[in-house]
Amino acid sequence: MYNTSQPDPVRLEIFKNLYQFIAEQMGIVLQNTAASVNIKERLDFSCAIFDSSGLLVANAPHIPVHLGSMSESVRSLINDKSDTIKSGNVYLSNNPYNGGTHLPDVTAITPVFLESGENISFPSPLFYVASRGHQADLGGITPGSMPPHSTTVEEEGILFDNFLLVEQGYFREREVREILSTHLYPARNPDQNIADFKAQIAANERGAQELQKIVSQYGFETVQVYMKFVQDNAEESVRRAIDVLRDGSFIYGMDNRAKIQVKVTINRENRSATIDFTGTSPQLNSNFNAPKAVTQAAVLYVFRTLVDDNIPLNAGCLKPLEIIIPQGCMLNPTYPAAVVAGNVETSQTIVDALYGALGVIAASQGTMNNFTFGNEQYQYYETICGGSGAGANFNGTDAVHTHMTNSRLTDPEVLETRYPVQVESFSLRLHSGGKGKYSGGNGVVRRIRFLEPITANILSSHRLIPPFGLNGGEAGIVGLNWIQRQNGTKEHLDGTATVEMQPGDVFVIETPGGGGFGNICPEIP
Repeated sequence: MYNTSQPDPVRLEIFKNLYQFIAEQMGIVLQNTAASVNIKERLDFSCAIFDSSGLLVANAPHIPVHLGSMSESVRSLINDKSDTIKSGNVYLSNNPYNGGTHLPDVTAITPVFLESGENISFPSPLFYVASRGHQADLGGITPGSMPPHSTTVEEEGILFDNFLLVEQGYFREREVREILSTHLYPARNPDQNIADFKAQIAANERGAQELQKIVSQYGFETVQVYMKFVQDNAEESVRRAIDVLRDGSFIYGMDNRAKIQVKVTINRENRSATIDFTGTSPQLNSNFNAPKAVTQAAVLYVFRTLVDDNIPLNAGCLKPLEIIIPQGCMLNPTYPAAVVAGNVETSQTIVDALYGALGVIAASQGTMNNFTFGNEQYQYYETICGGSGAGANFNGTDAVHTHMTNSRLTDPEVLETRYPVQVESFSLRLHSGGKGKYSGGNGVVRRIRFLEPITANILSSHRLIPPFGLNGGEAGIVGLNWIQRQNGTKEHLDGTATVEMQPGDVFVIETPGGGGFGNICPEIP
């Protein structure tokens, strides 16, 4: 037994990395056992471990928008099912109004009970492990479950609200298949959904096993108290970052004429910050509403990036932050508002608005350029990189996923083997980054040729409003979406569009560049 009254610096570092290692091991199992390209190749998943209250302890470096919001899903499970949670159970949740992000991101949550042998009886879970994976299709009005023009959450697919997926070791396949097939807009590939759910169960089982191992090695009290110490360490790191910040505010318009308004107020005495989104546009009739959990995840991400120390993203990072999100605004919508773009697009706008308010980084491309295509046989989803924003002493980066996304692009060989498409070209979009003392990164041009008739969808932003520059830096160039038909005609598309593709047609996506930072030639006083 170790002294647990205060953290030992060496042991704190060991446990911090140990908890993160467990989440990474979960991710390896999930990648190796998943069936879908989305999880196996694009790595659109996240794994994390949580304390007995459902607060995030550690994560693997996966998808920021997942990691900052998963705790809300776990705490929702605890609030809803605490009296019925048993060892061997696994729960499924994607409810955007109960801790979820958008419907394709389905979270499997496993409570971890202490195995008998420690002469202590714990009737409640001591930890929780969770894995969130983006399903290639979960129903909805378009293949890929990323409909550009949904107006209610029901049109976006199937909603699981703390659904009991495994009951004391028994996989409830019949029940989950029934839900997948009887929805108004049913899932198009239930076999793949179930295969990925099983991969998430396996990942969680690995996490539970590893937690049991460290409890056996160090004792439950030590493992539990160091979870708190790791969170406390993250809290102190964020407070140190807040110490050097200044008050600021920012209003960032969007292509759909909505706006994100944020005011950051620093309290020097308490070493804390208030992030107030009052003034943001009301809930929208489109799908660019971001659930409250997504908004919190964006705030958590920004303040974590301001910390120089190597700390895991966890609940401690949120303690110095008071987040005000008015009920009924587009960042805290009410059911049944559509939300599929809020998770992937509006989250990026929130991040850039916060960086703008703090004056630290120019806007990045500000979109994930969500591209889906499919029919009853095929369903595919990818996000496409662009330029990142420049900062006070660095240029932006070309062709990179930024901020709330961190997924990989499917290898062309895999994409062309499994789907009736051909990657015609994938190149830098030169001169799309904003100029400045430090220039923004360039976007990319991606051309996909279709070999069969298929429905394609684009869900993107910054096709009208350019990513802003800071301190005199120029804005990045807006993105473009267009179709080159086989007969040579060219069709320009809006930022959100659904198109019927025919053999020989090419879908072209030109992604935005990042904003520049600082004047190119400052005036001489």
